[in-house]
Amino acid sequence: MSEIDRITPTQRPAGRAAGSQRWLELSFLHWRVPADVLRPLIPGELTVDECDGSAWVALVPFRMEGVRPWWSPSVPGVSNFAETNVRTYVHHEGREPGVWFFSLEAANRLAVWVARNFWHLNYQFASMKLTRENDRIRYESSRHWPENTGVGGRVEVTIGDPIEQDGPGGPGTAEPGTLEHFLGERYVLYTKHPRGHLIRGRVHHVPYPLKQATSESIEDTLVPAAGIDVAGRPPDHVLFSEGVHVNVFPLERV
Repeated sequence: MSEIDRITPTQRPAGRAAGSQRWLELSFLHWRVPADVLRPLIPGELTVDECDGSAWVALVPFRMEGVRPWWSPSVPGVSNFAETNVRTYVHHEGREPGVWFFSLEAANRLAVWVARNFWHLNYQFASMKLTRENDRIRYESSRHWPENTGVGGRVEVTIGDPIEQDGPGGPGTAEPGTLEHFLGERYVLYTKHPRGHLIRGRVHHVPYPLKQATSESIEDTLVPAAGIDVAGRPPDHVLFSEGVHVNVFPLERV
């Protein structure tokens, strides 16, 4: 892990952002998974990124607000919706550590259509609900289309105190070299273009303010639907963040 530059990708890319959005009330639920289990599930051009002796798979439910392209204001009823993604961590030839998404649920038909057709990401339309009472938060999801209709589940998380780290964003942000930084501070995504070549997208935001968290209950079929068996296992690591404002930059060919 130490041989890969994990700081440069956190810096703002050159040029104008393609759009902006806010990612709010995120829970990061992570399981250890052997890298050889994930190897057949990601493109051959990418390498599974490992930390603390294993690869990791995440279920990340949250909500989005103010989703908009750079040329338009956000639109009520369109720009705000819940999302959940299933992901792992990869790098390209020892550089550009980033994220590979197995699936992304969104409770917005238009957002799903745009993301599938213009960002080439495996978005799925789902009914989703997020409820919060003080330090308890619940996420619910049920997929409607286009694949594996009915998968989803329910996750309940208890939010704790800020992590005891003093990272680039100040107290409560992840320090480089820690597992929390490896899991949370990801600014590059990879996906495949319909023509077959690998493409990359970048985002930029301040470091996540992170809190300790515990999963009180979890009923999930999204991770198994991606071909990864974590059935019956509680997450190995859980974090929570109140959120960040995000700038999204155009896709580029790797």
